[in-house]
Amino acid sequence: MEGLSVILALVVLIVVTIAMGVRIVPQGSKHIVQRLGKYHKTLTPGMNVIIPYVDKVPYKVTTKDIVLDIPSQEVITQDNAAIIANAVAYINIVSPEKAVYGVESYEIAIQNLIQTALRSIVGEMSLDSALSSRDLIKAKLKEGISDDIADWGINLKTVEIQDINPSETMQTAMEEQAAAERQRRATVTRAEGEKQAAILEADGRLEASKRDAKAQVVLADASREAIERVSAAIGEQEMPVMYLLGERYITALSELSQSDNAKNVILPADLPQAVKGLLNR
Repeated sequence: MEGLSVILALVVLIVVTIAMGVRIVPQGSKHIVQRLGKYHKTLTPGMNVIIPYVDKVPYKVTTKDIVLDIPSQEVITQDNAAIIANAVAYINIVSPEKAVYGVESYEIAIQNLIQTALRSIVGEMSLDSALSSRDLIKAKLKEGISDDIADWGINLKTVEIQDINPSETMQTAMEEQAAAERQRRATVTRAEGEKQAAILEADGRLEASKRDAKAQVVLADASREAIERVSAAIGEQEMPVMYLLGERYITALSELSQSDNAKNVILPADLPQAVKGLLNR
């Protein structure tokens, strides 16, 4: 029985040893092999053989593209405006041994690199330029960190700016500025309208005055011509003149009597005599 137990133990040990010596690496992954604590080699997808108890696989690295979400952060522009920006980076590990031995945590390191580069790039731009230049920021980001992460065996495929917006304080200030600008434009428009209206009104008064003056000249000329014709017609005759003056006098008294302010209207008893008085006769 003791011999059988030993044989079973040896069989189990052999099976375990063989299992430890055979490593199956799935597609899309690479395994790092350490021999006695030192980097030995990188296992590629498929079946690989290592030395049991001597070789270990402490790291398993994916070779597929990795998406890194860069947290939002507040960035100050060149004109001291605060904006909130975040990004997303797509990376690919081309040298797994450099990625695991070159930096403690490549994901955190890349996030910090992108955040630092983003602050530096936006800090050299004005607010309007930063809000409208995503492609430029993207290109500068990729150019700025590609060489750094290449030392870690990582390729930066692309980096995209997800959101870049003014902070809540800046949005409030921009809304107030926009409202003030709209109010200013409305005031200018209203003042311009009042100015044009005043000019048109003055032009209207000027034109009316010119027309009134012309009308008075025409009436004066008409009256002069009428007087000359009447004088030529009546000559030295007294009665036609008295008739015309009396007719005018009666018309004037009639209009006076119809006035709202008229209280008493006095008619002369001797109208012809009154007319003669007017004529100094």
